[in-house]
Amino acid sequence: MTLKAFKIPKDIVFGEGALEHLSKLEGKKATIVTGGRSMKRFGFLDEAKSQLEKAGMEVSIVDGVEPNPSIETVIRGGKEMEEFGPDWIVAIGGGSALDAAKIMWVYYEYPDTKFEDLIAGKFPKLRTKAKFIACPSTSGTASEITAFSVITDVKNHIKYPLVSYEMTPDIALLDANIPSKMPKNITANTGMDVMTHAIEAYVSTAASSYTDPLALEAIKLVFKQIVNAYEDGDNIKAREDMHNASALAGMAFTNASLGLVHSLAHKIGGEFGITHGLANAVLLPYIIEYNSKATDKFKEIEKQLEISDLVSALKELNVKVGIPKTLKDVTEVEITEEKLNEVLDRMSKNAFEDPCTLTNPRDSSPEDVKEIYKCAFYGESALKI
Repeated sequence: MTLKAFKIPKDIVFGEGALEHLSKLEGKKATIVTGGRSMKRFGFLDEAKSQLEKAGMEVSIVDGVEPNPSIETVIRGGKEMEEFGPDWIVAIGGGSALDAAKIMWVYYEYPDTKFEDLIAGKFPKLRTKAKFIACPSTSGTASEITAFSVITDVKNHIKYPLVSYEMTPDIALLDANIPSKMPKNITANTGMDVMTHAIEAYVSTAASSYTDPLALEAIKLVFKQIVNAYEDGDNIKAREDMHNASALAGMAFTNASLGLVHSLAHKIGGEFGITHGLANAVLLPYIIEYNSKATDKFKEIEKQLEISDLVSALKELNVKVGIPKTLKDVTEVEITEEKLNEVLDRMSKNAFEDPCTLTNPRDSSPEDVKEIYKCAFYGESALKI
C-alpha cells in the first residue's frame, strides 16, 4: 500500500493587517526577499521591515528578483544571506519573489548545492539556519503554501518546477491589503492561475478526500469573485476571497500535484517569456477538452457550479477579465506561427517530460502535447486529439 501525506505551513495568518504578525517573531536577524518595485512603491516593504524591527531584529533586504527568477539570481541571494546570517527569511511579493526566496534559502544553508540535484528532487534538510515566512502580493501562485518553486534556466530557455516539502513555508501571511494594489492584468492572470491550480489538483491522479474539498471551494470562490476583483480593485471582500482561494488551491495542488496545463505553460513560458498565469488561462480550456476523455470529474465541477459546459464558462470568464482565447492573440509577447513552429518539437518534448505531466488524468505523449499547443494557438477544439 502506498501511503500519502497532507502537508501545509504550520501557521496560516490571514485577514487585513496580517503583516503585523512579523512583530511577534523571535530572532536576531531577518532577511526580506522581494522584487523590490511595487512592494517598495506601496509601502509594504517598509512596513514589513518596521514590523521585524519591532520584534528586535536587524533586517537586510535582497531585492531585484526578476519576473522569471533565474538560477543566477537565487545563487546571488543565497550568498547575500550567507554574509548576513538571518534567523528568518521573509519573502514578500509575487510568486517570483517567493519562489526565488525558497531556493535562496537552500543556497544559504548549503552554499555548495548543485542546481542539477534540485532538478532531480534531491533537496537537503532545511531549517538548520533559518525559518521561512511567505507574504504573497498576488492571489495566484500560492507559493506561500506550497512545496513548489519555479526557477528559469535563462541560457537554455527552460523553466524548472522544483518540488520538496522541505521548502514548505513555516508561516504564510495572507494580508488582503497587499493584493488590493494589483493592476487589472495581474489580477486576471494570477486569478486564472488559481483556477488552473484548483482544477488540475481536483482531476489529478493523486487527488484525495483531503484535497478535493479545498480545490472545489477555490474553484467556486474564483468563479464568484475574479470579475469583481478585476473590475473593482478596492473591493476588499473580493480581494480577500481571491487571496483565500489561492491558498486553498495551493493546499490542494501541493499535495495532489498538477497536470498538463502547467507542463505546457512552464515550457512555453521558458521559450517565449509569456506570463505563467496568462499561459495557464489560455491553455486551460483546451486541456480540459483533451482530458475529458479520461475523467468524469469535470462533470462534477459543472454540477457544483450549476453550469452545463465548463470549457465555455472558462472561455467566457477569460474574456471578461481581458484574457485572449488563443496563443496567437497574446499581446504581452509575440508568439507567431513561424516562431512557434521553430521550437514546437523541442518545447513539446520538454513539456511532456515536465514533472506535472505525471499526475495528469490522461496519459499523453510528445505528439499529443504538440497537437494541444497547435489547438491553443489556432483556437481549435482539442477533443479531436
